[in-house]
Amino acid sequence: MKKIILTGALSTFLTLGGLSAPALAGPEDIVIENAWSRASIGTNRPGAAYMTIRNTGDEPVTLTGLETPLAMKPEIHETKTNAEGVSSMSPAGEITIAPGESVSLEPGGLHAMLMRLNEPMTEGQTFTLKLLFGDGSEITADVPILSVASRGPEG
Repeated sequence: MKKIILTGALSTFLTLGGLSAPALAGPEDIVIENAWSRASIGTNRPGAAYMTIRNTGDEPVTLTGLETPLAMKPEIHETKTNAEGVSSMSPAGEITIAPGESVSLEPGGLHAMLMRLNEPMTEGQTFTLKLLFGDGSEITADVPILSVASRGPEG
C-alpha cells in the first residue's frame, strides 16, 4: 500500500499556491489499549477482538478496515438491541474518532469480528491485528487470546 506524505517544500508549495495540504493524524497519534480476544471452539464460528482505540492527535482519524493473518474476513461490527430485546449484528462501516476521543470495541457493542478463521483461536496465544485508517496509515496491535469464557483482561 502506497502512502503519500506531504512535507517540506511540497507542503509549502501547495500552501503558497492557494491550496492546503491536508492535516493528517499519523499512527503515532493512535493508542491501542487493553486489546484482548476469547478462545474459539474450532474454526467454524467467528472470533472477536476487543480494545480501546484512542486518538491523541489534533485531527480526526477514520478507521476504515482491519487485516489479520488469523481470519480471511475481519470487519468492525456493531451489536444493537431493539425495544423487544432482540439483538442483531451488522458491519459498522467506517468509524471516525475525534481528536482526544476514544472508541471502545467491547462485547455487546462495536467489536472486531473475525470471520472465516484460518486456525482456531487458542487460549494463551497472541495474534496480530492491523488497523487501517482513511489517510493510508496503519497500526498493528498484538491481541492476546484469553479463555473462552473470559470477560476481558481484568477477569
